[in-house]
Amino acid sequence: MRLVAGIAALICRINWIVGQVFSWLSLGIVLICFTVVVQRYVFAISYVWMQDLYIWLSGAMFTAVAGFALMRDDHVRVDIFYRPARVRTRAVIDLIGALVFLLPFTAVVYVYSMPFVQRAWSYSEASANVGGMPGLYILKTFIIAFALLLALQAIAMICRSVLVLGGRRDLVPLAIQYPIGADDAAAAAIKGMH
Repeated sequence: MRLVAGIAALICRINWIVGQVFSWLSLGIVLICFTVVVQRYVFAISYVWMQDLYIWLSGAMFTAVAGFALMRDDHVRVDIFYRPARVRTRAVIDLIGALVFLLPFTAVVYVYSMPFVQRAWSYSEASANVGGMPGLYILKTFIIAFALLLALQAIAMICRSVLVLGGRRDLVPLAIQYPIGADDAAAAAIKGMH
């Protein structure tokens, strides 16, 4: 079980580092977008490559931080059943969701995007806009990174579920621990009385 916990911790560390690095792109996006607006409306000049740049940075950031967002549970979820559920029930839901939906989804994205990305690399694809940015093939590579980082985090979710269902919730890495719910607080209070 410690190996399972170690794998989950390593994956979370990878996604945490990627998330911390690529979340800084948001500052660059704001600054570049602000510069483009000022240049256009104050100085009546425009550079296509700058417009491409903040759009491309947005694409790179959002694809790179998908695994980080999943790790932090920042994705959209229908919480009608999940939020009030016990931790073991959440672990079962996460296990089934990761195995049946998330890992197959990331596999499909990877398989179908690989020829697309390879083709872009084969001719060093650049922006379709005249005066646009070179290196579109690098941006397209983030599709592969998206699939891999999301798949890794799905594996960390599976590890968490295995640990919880195996009675070793204490080994779950801090980054992906389930929040203590009302059922856990009540159980701890009852255990403390005995």
